[in-house]
Amino acid sequence: MIPTNRAAASSLLRSSTHVHSIPRPLLATDVSSSTKYARTFQTKASVTGAMVCQPRMLVQPVVSRRRFATAVQNTLSSERKPHFDKILIANRGEIACRVIRTAKKLGIKTVAVYSEVDANSLHVLEADEAYCIGPAPSAESYLRMDKIIDVCHRSGAQAVHPGYGFLSENAKFAERLAEEGIVFIGPPSSAIVSMGSKSESKNIMSAAGVPCVPGYHGVNQDADLLFAEAEKIGYPVLIKAIHGGGGKGMRVVSSASQFKDSLASAQRESLKSFGDADVLVEKYIERPRHIEVQVFADTLGNAVSLWERDCSVQRRNQKIIEEAPAPGLSPDLRADLSAKAVAAAKAVNYVGAGTVEFIFDNDTEKFYFMEMNTRLQVEHPVTEMITGLDLVEWQLEVAVGNPLPLSQAQIPLVGHAFEARIYAENPRNDFLPDSGPLLYLDTPKPTHIFAPPIPSLPHNDLCSELDSVKRSPDTSTHVAPSMRLEQGFTQGAQIGVFYDPMIAKLVVHGRDRSSALRALRRALEEYKVVGVSTNVEFLRMLAGNGAFINGEVETGFIKKHYEDLFPAVESPSPELLAQAALFIALREHPIQSTGLSTPWATLTSRRFGGDVYERTISIQPDDASADPTRVSLKSTSPGHFDIAVHSATPKTFTGVSARLVSPTRLSTTLNGSSTEMTIVSQRPPPSHPASRATNTMERLHVFSASGTKTTLAIPPPAYLLSLGQGVLTSSKGALRAPMPSLVVEVKVSIGDRVEKGQPVVVLESMKTETVLRAEVAGVVDAVACAKGEMVEEGRELVNIKEDE
Repeated sequence: MIPTNRAAASSLLRSSTHVHSIPRPLLATDVSSSTKYARTFQTKASVTGAMVCQPRMLVQPVVSRRRFATAVQNTLSSERKPHFDKILIANRGEIACRVIRTAKKLGIKTVAVYSEVDANSLHVLEADEAYCIGPAPSAESYLRMDKIIDVCHRSGAQAVHPGYGFLSENAKFAERLAEEGIVFIGPPSSAIVSMGSKSESKNIMSAAGVPCVPGYHGVNQDADLLFAEAEKIGYPVLIKAIHGGGGKGMRVVSSASQFKDSLASAQRESLKSFGDADVLVEKYIERPRHIEVQVFADTLGNAVSLWERDCSVQRRNQKIIEEAPAPGLSPDLRADLSAKAVAAAKAVNYVGAGTVEFIFDNDTEKFYFMEMNTRLQVEHPVTEMITGLDLVEWQLEVAVGNPLPLSQAQIPLVGHAFEARIYAENPRNDFLPDSGPLLYLDTPKPTHIFAPPIPSLPHNDLCSELDSVKRSPDTSTHVAPSMRLEQGFTQGAQIGVFYDPMIAKLVVHGRDRSSALRALRRALEEYKVVGVSTNVEFLRMLAGNGAFINGEVETGFIKKHYEDLFPAVESPSPELLAQAALFIALREHPIQSTGLSTPWATLTSRRFGGDVYERTISIQPDDASADPTRVSLKSTSPGHFDIAVHSATPKTFTGVSARLVSPTRLSTTLNGSSTEMTIVSQRPPPSHPASRATNTMERLHVFSASGTKTTLAIPPPAYLLSLGQGVLTSSKGALRAPMPSLVVEVKVSIGDRVEKGQPVVVLESMKTETVLRAEVAGVVDAVACAKGEMVEEGRELVNIKEDE
């Protein structure tokens, strides 16, 4: 797995009783790092002391003057400048961990910042130093420029890497850092303003002759004016936040009646995510592909394309799987896209990593400039895999003033890569985000931490600028399949409601698209999560979908292939029910080791009716409306059972051998077939009274050898159900929180009349708004929430008495 100092850091924190220096030999080191470093830790109170925002790891004060330090061997030019000594990462999660890994490789020390709920996060434990900067809401922590700058001064950090999201595209932040003598590892503020603003960037592109999607990009944000512009453009239209990205502050509007509610929701989401509520309105292209070009520029005027990525398959206006290069592009089209992207970067004197995004219309085969993201993208690893480069290292090189490491003609384009984003969300419930602890996490073993190196091409001064980007991917070179795992959480971590629900990214590379896709499917089969709903099963279906395999991608792919991607959930097979029952029986009455001779160790509990173990277990699908199935087991000898499944079509199995290989691994020989599967038990929260709702039952998460996950529930006994008295049941008109959420707006009061489909409550979870609508027409007779309140999953928020 990814090398980490988590164990060392955790044990040191647990044993620390006063401020002290940790001797160098006690620390674990990253195998990819050439340096060893010591940390200074606070007391135990400093871990819980995050609540008072004290630095979790103390460092000596540093003079505010910053300087470049240790020179590195010159490989690029005779005037190559040295790396920074220390950088601060103004972010969290997997991107913070990603930057830390490259910094360690280069011998650069790192400073993490964290909110109170992130005190024990992986990025905090991976960094050399970490400082609390405020409460959980990002507006009070990760978006607080003053606190981040203060940490820079306290820690002596010479530069700030913003990651993506939060302050990564905030021009004021870049300006304030410059005023403080701190380097912003990104473009100049002028470029952020020009290209970070979707409206201004479109004006720049239009002036340069690049076609743009028809729409309104003005500064007047009056709702009536925006409505009138939408009427002129013609529905459907797309409302989109001018600043930011990631699908936040974006709404597709199909009719005039939806416009103003969608506008208000998009503006609120944009304000919370990016600190700016301004939006633009554009014609919505109904069969587009999303193709983007990775560009890089230095302070010396050089700019290159690192080829394109296809990010067409999206849900909730956010990317879910990306690939590079884009399938089906001709060398001429690749050259045209790259040339226009590089021209865009040069037009604003861009510096660093940027992504120029285009909409490709599948109906007309024309492409349009969409926006430029002035930061490193979530999906940058697929570009690294086809070029063999480390883009974070390139960012650090450019930030100190060094030239780009390679010319355009030298940049490889080898094989094909995919990235699948693992999210805590429920795809069968409109991809609503989920939150909770990662009770169980088992991931495929990565083959690499960074992209496998690919030899650069020889420099050719005679190669024209157009010819240098007019390329087809090299699929003739032998490429061994490789896989990276970019993650910011480990087993036991809490996926909260305040931030994006992404758990990890699976990144694979192969000789061509088909071999890379095979590697992706295999990796997804080995990725197992329990504790929160995830999209892993959906990604497996997507990676095996025929249209996706053929490269027939578009942004409406999920809607178009919905029935294939979401097949009807089949009832669990008798074999699966038998195996689940065996797991319960062996868990509660394990087979004793024959190596122990005392009867106290070898004999199980005695029974009045004899020592033959018999039991009947009720099991049902994870669906409150499903009927339980009884499974009877009889032990014939240690580790051997006869089983009867009393389903609609009863089935019996005789002489079944079974044993628990581990607390979560069951090995069985059933019907002559030997299999080994993972089964993880999830107990209900103690606060949930027993009921027929499956979230109040013990659930068994069964992972087959092929990675298919089936969740089963063990109904509580009748006496517990009678005690519950239907606490969790409610009328048809009750609206419940689908996930832990913040109440943004309550649109009704007691006594109000509502119609079916009318918006009632607006919730926010993980920076995404969800509108709860009335499921029946009637009168509101109870409101059990208020604006600004945090509500738990399943809580009744509003009840509507249905019309008779």
